[in-house]
Amino acid sequence: MKKSSNLLTLYIFIAMIVGIGTGYAVFTIYGNAGTPPPLPGAPVTQDTPQIFADNISILTDIFLRLVKMIIAPLVFSTLVVGVAKLGDIKAVGRIGGKTMLWFISATFVSLFLGLILVNLMKPGLSLQLPLPSEHAATGIEKANMTLKGFFQHLVPDSVVNAMAHNEILQIVIFAIFFGVAAAAIGEKAMPVVKLLDSVAYIMLKVTGFVMNFAPFAVFGAMAGIVALKGPIVLVTYGKFILQFYLGLFSLWIVIALVGWLILGKSVFRLLGHIKDPLLLAFGTASSEAAYPRTMEELEKFGCDNRIVSFVLPLGYSFNLDGSMMYMTFASLFIAQAYGMHLSIDQQITMLLVLMITSKGIAGVPRASLVVIAGTLSMFHIPEAGLILLLGVDHLLDMGRSATNVIGNAMATAVVSKWENKLGPGEATNA
Repeated sequence: MKKSSNLLTLYIFIAMIVGIGTGYAVFTIYGNAGTPPPLPGAPVTQDTPQIFADNISILTDIFLRLVKMIIAPLVFSTLVVGVAKLGDIKAVGRIGGKTMLWFISATFVSLFLGLILVNLMKPGLSLQLPLPSEHAATGIEKANMTLKGFFQHLVPDSVVNAMAHNEILQIVIFAIFFGVAAAAIGEKAMPVVKLLDSVAYIMLKVTGFVMNFAPFAVFGAMAGIVALKGPIVLVTYGKFILQFYLGLFSLWIVIALVGWLILGKSVFRLLGHIKDPLLLAFGTASSEAAYPRTMEELEKFGCDNRIVSFVLPLGYSFNLDGSMMYMTFASLFIAQAYGMHLSIDQQITMLLVLMITSKGIAGVPRASLVVIAGTLSMFHIPEAGLILLLGVDHLLDMGRSATNVIGNAMATAVVSKWENKLGPGEATNA
């Protein structure tokens, strides 16, 4: 699987380079105020780059439809299984309550820090992309996504209708009720939980199939945008990557500081223990790849085995700190790229939406795109903006996967400390 993932990454980078070269060729030949040198048999018009971009976008449109296709079953199955596996909530209420307190707090901090930084740095403003015609007349102001509207939109009047229209927030609410009910019933619900667990694995496999089309979408995206804007647009991507990693580094400092306040100097020993799984997650761009080693190192650090077995798996669905920051960055970057101004109220509403809709998505490469796709549509931001980041998504995924490992390791250690179950552990040469 690792070899296949590395090949896909290679193909994406090749597609990105070829797309940039193709787009640059179109921009050079047909750009510059519509006065390109004549080519035999080729009609030359001022709109040739635009026509090329419109036609090549067929590749990206197919990919977007494939992503939308998997949203409802993937969110429902993963979230129901995640909630149901909590078991008897009363029996684990104390540990579960402390765990969820950390998860919710960490999620809010990650999203809010990302919101502040993306507003300060404004990485998307320099793109100045035109709105697609189907969005041009709709405007973000007409979305009416107020706080009241958000809560009115929470509960679906029909779960079938919510799934048919990919209303991801409503699907999440139904899935939470379904999962809690399954956990309360216990053994009688196990056949359904096992079925949905199988569905979740199937949908993750389908997600892998869908991502195999990513190189074609990357080629179309890069060729189209460079043909229209020229190579100068690539400077924006470099700036976005640098600013995103600056945001992740800031989040690392915040997580380590809070850990130091609770764990004391042993927080540095914890960071020493998880350096190997951290590098593994960064290298593979998947926090799941580091899961077994993270569990092993947490037990060596001194965390109680029962707490590790409870908190860490739960964290992989409910506490993906790096992915949280990426969702804020990506959503507002796309809005800025299209010149769509979101008020503070709307941004806070988006933050609340992301806090809920992100729960239950496993930490697999590029899974965040599924959540972002559902969130963008709620705010009438063109989903096509996702393609702007697809070409560099692997570079971003490396950083956020490593951050997810740090966040979950810290959460497990802190809950162990709160439960007085944190032993001296084994020495490390950190």
